[in-house]
Amino acid sequence: MIWLIAGREIGTRLRSKAFRVATVVSVLILVALGLIAKLADNGPSYQDVGITPGAAALSGAVTSTAASINVDIRTHDVDEATGRAQVRDGKLDALLISDTSPVQVVVKTELDGGLESVLQLVAQRTVLDQQVKDLGGDPAKVAASVSAATVTVTALTPPKKSNSQQLILGILTSILIYMALLLNGQAVAQGVVEEKTSRVVEIILATVRPWQLMVGKVLGLGVVGLIQVAVIALSGVAVGLATGSLDLHISAALSTVIWLVVWFLLGYTAYSLAFAGVASLVSRQEEVAAVVTPVMMLLIVGYVIGISILPANPDSGFVAVLSLIPVFAPTLMPVRLALGVVPAWQAAVSLAGIIVVIPLLLWIASRIYSNAVLRSGARVRLRDAWRAA
Repeated sequence: MIWLIAGREIGTRLRSKAFRVATVVSVLILVALGLIAKLADNGPSYQDVGITPGAAALSGAVTSTAASINVDIRTHDVDEATGRAQVRDGKLDALLISDTSPVQVVVKTELDGGLESVLQLVAQRTVLDQQVKDLGGDPAKVAASVSAATVTVTALTPPKKSNSQQLILGILTSILIYMALLLNGQAVAQGVVEEKTSRVVEIILATVRPWQLMVGKVLGLGVVGLIQVAVIALSGVAVGLATGSLDLHISAALSTVIWLVVWFLLGYTAYSLAFAGVASLVSRQEEVAAVVTPVMMLLIVGYVIGISILPANPDSGFVAVLSLIPVFAPTLMPVRLALGVVPAWQAAVSLAGIIVVIPLLLWIASRIYSNAVLRSGARVRLRDAWRAA
């Protein structure tokens, strides 16, 4: 009987034009974001530097200094007139025209910060070499000694590895799971009130038990929501990998999708049972928002905390503790997993917690739903629904 009710919900929702449009629009948004990220990163990451015959002596120093401070440059030998024309046309980012102090450089509008640091060091090295020569020393030996000087760093706590790709993936995961839980949970609440308002529920309950109707509705809408989440998540990963805007290893990307699906299922089950239970207390669609607000606030609080703290501080102890609490785990744990900052024991505790809570929510929601769904008119008080025989 539960599967019969779930099948009805699945068929009705999949045939819904709003569902298909929402899914297609979500995928198109991800495609657009992937293309925008690709186009925004389309320009070269290096600097083209022209070197005239008058600055030829600086060529080696510029290249070695840039490499030492991780600035990517490409040097080109040109005469001054050609170099100035190429700078004006944007083919060169800078043109060195003199190796004397001060080092002279020509740019179109402004000098790149990284390149400026390189040339500043080169200018200082040029002056130092001249001073060493004046004192009768060997600039090459001095430069070798200076280059050999290093700093030894001892880290008491090795840093955890993370990158901007994981951060972006974590933020997108947070947004997707929050929207999926919110929209599908509200769909359950609205469906409950719609059946109650139209009195269809009275006909259905002539042949099935109230808890079966509630579970069937939650199950059916959950399957539809799972399909939607999986399509959007896999499309996002495919677009990211195809455009190059997502350069994580495919196994890491798929792991994020799998965890997203797992936590959507667990979070949807828990929150939808709560939405169904409280929605049965009212008989009009206008009252749905008010009655589901307490449940919705738990979902919103978890999302806001995650999106505001985790990007800047992935290792936040406060968020780590909250992610172990079942009501916050569905919005926080998938993001932390995407960021790669979750120890195995925390993932296990979080999963175990929500798995234990779901049967308790099923019992509570079933009792409230069974006692309130056939009562129309004024809003049923939660205490009355709980105590009703």
